[in-house]
Amino acid sequence: MLYVRHAATVALSVVMLAPLPLKAAETVGQAVLIKTEVRGAGGPLAVDDPVHRDEQIRTSLSGLGQFTFRDGTKLAVGAGSSVTIDKFVFDDSGSVKKLTINAAKGTFRWMSGNSDHSAYQIVTPAGTIGVRGTAFDFYVGANGVTAVVLLNGAAQFCGAGGCRQLKEQCDCVVAKRNGEISDPRRVNRDTLKKLGNQRALPFLSGDQQLSGRMGFVGGGCGLSTASKEPPNGISPRSAPANNPAPAQPNTPSVQSTPETPHTQAATPSTPATPSTPKDHDHHHHDRGDHDDEDDQGHDRDNGDRDGEHQHR
Repeated sequence: MLYVRHAATVALSVVMLAPLPLKAAETVGQAVLIKTEVRGAGGPLAVDDPVHRDEQIRTSLSGLGQFTFRDGTKLAVGAGSSVTIDKFVFDDSGSVKKLTINAAKGTFRWMSGNSDHSAYQIVTPAGTIGVRGTAFDFYVGANGVTAVVLLNGAAQFCGAGGCRQLKEQCDCVVAKRNGEISDPRRVNRDTLKKLGNQRALPFLSGDQQLSGRMGFVGGGCGLSTASKEPPNGISPRSAPANNPAPAQPNTPSVQSTPETPHTQAATPSTPATPSTPKDHDHHHHDRGDHDDEDDQGHDRDNGDRDGEHQHR
């Protein structure tokens, strides 16, 4: 009897100490575009795979992922990036009460969904992006430097050095961990130099292509055109100018002139002879201009006299 009671006690203890089943991770959205390699908590992601709250998403050095959240918010994660879906509180009205993502490094594009703007928050090492509108790109460098480029609507960036409002399309601010933050100004190629990465904004420069609406919002802010300009303003059509035309000093027309009097001496009694040199010289000069470009000295080899008889 004591043995049975002891066994029952041990069994009850095992049941009580056993870990409770983990609650299934909440699905907050799904992948709609995957290029090269994009990994989630469970390994490589494919199109239509779900993404979950608290899940970290990472892309390879050439990877690209596009995700749509349950309220219609869209997030593009560019090459060499890492982001975590930190908080997600969804309600039954088709919107979220809270959606926070933590961007550790890389390049991103954001398009707001159906929720109130105050529900969205993006955390970076240099500060926080408050969403006041529809779409913007942002970049987080390895040293924590952060750039935000407004594409549509409005946005606010707040760091240790204060807050900056982005109101005009293509407005950009650059912030650092130490609190240094620039005033809003239009993004340009100098912005990329300041960030130390010419591919910091690949969706604007065209280094990476997005699908659907995300690929067209805001245009390129001038970066896509600038990246394709030929160096030093030289266009491909100007290249032939480097090939010089045939040298003019070697033109044989002047050297062959002394041969002309032989033709005149052979027919001194012919009345029309005085006019012949003019026609011959004019014709020979024209041919000399053309022959300079094709085969210098060709007329000189055949002889002007024979050429004149043929024309007659």
